[in-house]
Amino acid sequence: MEITYVGHSCFKIKGKTLSLVIDPYDSKIGYKLPKLSADVVLVTHDHFDHNNIAGVSDYRLVVDGPGEYEVGGVFIYGRSVFHDDKQGAERGKSTFYLITVDGVDILHLGDLGHELSQEDLEKIPSVEVLMIPVGGKYTLDAEVASKVISAVQPAYVIPMHYKTNDSVMQDIDGVDKFLDVMGVENGIKKDMDKLTVNAKKDESEDTEVIVLKPTH
Repeated sequence: MEITYVGHSCFKIKGKTLSLVIDPYDSKIGYKLPKLSADVVLVTHDHFDHNNIAGVSDYRLVVDGPGEYEVGGVFIYGRSVFHDDKQGAERGKSTFYLITVDGVDILHLGDLGHELSQEDLEKIPSVEVLMIPVGGKYTLDAEVASKVISAVQPAYVIPMHYKTNDSVMQDIDGVDKFLDVMGVENGIKKDMDKLTVNAKKDESEDTEVIVLKPTH
């Protein structure tokens, strides 16, 4: 199973039987969406920087909300969460997706704006790869993101939704603030082209922070 980072909150996951794209963005974000094709497109919420379904070709299923889905041996569980820390009063709801590909559990938190509840955590007992927003203002900031990571205890963490030189969202934090909060002792790996996971890590091993280079 191979994960590449397109940019912002968009990822492509390639498994043995099919591929998925999560949160394809509109070019109004500041950079073009590259040519993407996938069997499944997932959308965490209906904002322009997450819902450019038309930017993906060849898909046979769109998942755009909570529920349980299965296609080609891939299992998807979507759960409703809030886009802010005020029960959705400011920005409404988002969806997180727990995706099982080739036996590996991947959790994409979308534009989560709050710590996960105990009930949320009980729905995601096993997470190998966690994709988490870290930029703040519209989503979790670095400090709250670190608390979520401690609660989830994934094998790998991939930060997303942070400021870059090209993004129009210049009022959020860059990834370096998150890396400072996490600390070098967490085995941070930067500028990787992709993350390949073929088997679950030993639970005794520390969480690794992986900063993937965007493909946009």
